[in-house]
Amino acid sequence: MKPIYLDNNATTPIWPEVLEAMLPFLSHQACYGNPSSLHWAGREVNAAVERARQQVADLIHATADEVVFTACGTEGDNFALLGTMEALASKGNHLITTAVEHPAVLDTCRYFEQRGGRVTYLPVNGQGLIDLGELEAAITPQTVLISVMWANNETGTLFPIKEIGAIARRYGVRFHCDAVQALGKVPIDVERARVDLLVLSGHKIGAPKGVGALYIRRGTDMVPYLHGGHQERGLRAGTHNVPGIVGFGAACSLIGPRLEQEMQRLQRLRDRLEQGIRLGVAEVGLNGHPQQRLANTLNLSFPFVEGEGLLLALDMLGIAASSGSACTSGSEGASHVLRAMGASDMALNSSVRFSLGYQTTEEEIDYVLEQLPPLVERLRQMSPFSSPQDEDLSVFNCPVVECTIDDH
Repeated sequence: MKPIYLDNNATTPIWPEVLEAMLPFLSHQACYGNPSSLHWAGREVNAAVERARQQVADLIHATADEVVFTACGTEGDNFALLGTMEALASKGNHLITTAVEHPAVLDTCRYFEQRGGRVTYLPVNGQGLIDLGELEAAITPQTVLISVMWANNETGTLFPIKEIGAIARRYGVRFHCDAVQALGKVPIDVERARVDLLVLSGHKIGAPKGVGALYIRRGTDMVPYLHGGHQERGLRAGTHNVPGIVGFGAACSLIGPRLEQEMQRLQRLRDRLEQGIRLGVAEVGLNGHPQQRLANTLNLSFPFVEGEGLLLALDMLGIAASSGSACTSGSEGASHVLRAMGASDMALNSSVRFSLGYQTTEEEIDYVLEQLPPLVERLRQMSPFSSPQDEDLSVFNCPVVECTIDDH
């Protein structure tokens, strides 16, 4: 069996069609001009950048002039939060977010607090969702921005974005949404969602690393993020990453027509994986919402198994998975997302995230189902803890569900 990649929430392989679209802009024979140059070489490349801008805008139902290209999702989140808070400093210094945001948001919020800002971190329930009543109650006259992700990168839990957007609009508060994990996995319509700022990243949808975008609703005041040039309407200086931008646009144009069909396929594979694991492994806990989640994401806890050990053992079998955000791999401490959801220490340390992609096949899922159950059993036999039969597994604070395999 060839190596199996089930860590697509960390990054995805580039679509062949995307690579083909990029190649002319990596060649020394054509399409090599600077898009800011006024001569023929620059105009040719600038046209490609603007075509990609329209392709990104089309996927989220925005207009092209509302899309600003960035280097990544992290830059987009920094730009959205700090650019907004500085632009609206005279109106207030209060920001509302959640305890389970990506570090790109949480670390930026902490930076903002160090400089005198005030941040409310909304708690989540055991399935990773916020209470909309608590969100509304947290709004004060000093609140100028609400920041809530569309989909959680670790659990796949989907937030009620339209309802949050309606609350923000009712109180006259800006709404920023990190949609890095949602793009290409759920339909996104910035108008219907009433989002003012939306962050996207190319390498999560089959485009290359090093390119992202920030949607800024027309008429939204922002302080420029980078200085030193007129690029991106003066909001983000720096020479464009033309091959990356072209690839990002190509990926967006490919995903749009096939989004619904692909997500149905991935959900069938994800459910096959989950149900097969539950049939083969005793006492497995689901982290996140059982229905309100991304079609490609499965986060499970395996009581009495050390999660990192399980990942290393899977890696030796050619199976790539993860324990959470790639941006926190190697850092000390367990998942802040699962901890905010109230998971016990044992559940925190036994969690594994499987995230499927366009290249994932049924044969690969079946191979994982062959290898994983006996692997978990061997690791449990070596565990210093008691056997699962001897313990009350309610302490794991994650639901244990009986189900049968769906034959797709």
